[in-house]
Amino acid sequence: MQLSFRPLLLELRHPFRLAIGSRTHTQVVLTEIKWRGLVGYGEAAMPPYYGENHETAAAFLNRAAVPLAQYATFSELNDDAIAEIMAQIDGLAPGNHAAKAAVDIALHDLWGKMAEQPLWQLWDLPLENMPLSSFTLGIDTPAVLRDKMRESADFQIIKIKLGSENDREIIQTIRQITDRPIYADANQGWKNKEQALELAHWLAEQNVLLIEQPFAKDDLDSSAWLSERSPLPILADESFQRLPDLDRVLDSFHGVNIKLMKCTGLSEARRIARNVREKGKPYMVGCMTETSCGILAAALLCPESRFADIDGCWLIRNNPFEMPELKWGRIQLGNRAGLGLLPNVGEV
Repeated sequence: MQLSFRPLLLELRHPFRLAIGSRTHTQVVLTEIKWRGLVGYGEAAMPPYYGENHETAAAFLNRAAVPLAQYATFSELNDDAIAEIMAQIDGLAPGNHAAKAAVDIALHDLWGKMAEQPLWQLWDLPLENMPLSSFTLGIDTPAVLRDKMRESADFQIIKIKLGSENDREIIQTIRQITDRPIYADANQGWKNKEQALELAHWLAEQNVLLIEQPFAKDDLDSSAWLSERSPLPILADESFQRLPDLDRVLDSFHGVNIKLMKCTGLSEARRIARNVREKGKPYMVGCMTETSCGILAAALLCPESRFADIDGCWLIRNNPFEMPELKWGRIQLGNRAGLGLLPNVGEV
């Protein structure tokens, strides 16, 4: 197996402001794994607050290329073979979760192409259960939010970033434009438990369906306090990354946000999802600002999930792949092999 990769700077359509910072670009690394005349595509999307970047990803992927070259003796790829490969890749160095996800996603795309089937068929996924995806709006002024809302027309749920001093004004602005349901994401921005509980009750009256990451990622006590009292589900995002975190985090939250870039890719993400379902808890499938590669990979987790927020490629200007098909706010997984990616000729 031959691994290659190239850096790319994704340009956001609008400056993206969260409670923890603002950005206009996202660093990604696109990977290719070639084997037996086929190519699998992967992606590492690396917002700055997770500590990965072009340089760290390149250093890790150069190391990962060595063990990948040793797997040419496999007769075929499948779930077990990919899990074996990823166990070795994961053991090369701690962290580097997005870079590892770029290898994992490319291996899965390659497997589907070798089998000449889309991955959802290989996994026998119930596509009729695909949930609605939300469309994300960053923290902004009322005037800018009204402009951004025009871009959300094809989505049935709005996800809004909170965690500023203007949270109620932001929600009221959205409600002046649309009555669509809302996912609220505080991105660690709330500080006071009692105020958060009061706001949660008010948000429930505004047809908000859930709240993500209300407090600082290490403040599990405050999240547990709010989860016990909130009328809305409270989901962990920054507090949760990988499978070993799950039991500890579920003691403080109703559920978790699973993102491929946090948990090293589809292999571990599917294990996390199974564990959460077995515990009777809800989970969201989320994303970073990503190309269609990462979004279509994340979409494979969605038919068995309750919530989805996989809009990342709709938030960028320079997607190197064609956009996924969207119908009534649901991503459609088609019949092309693997992830079903097609290059965007204008951006390659």
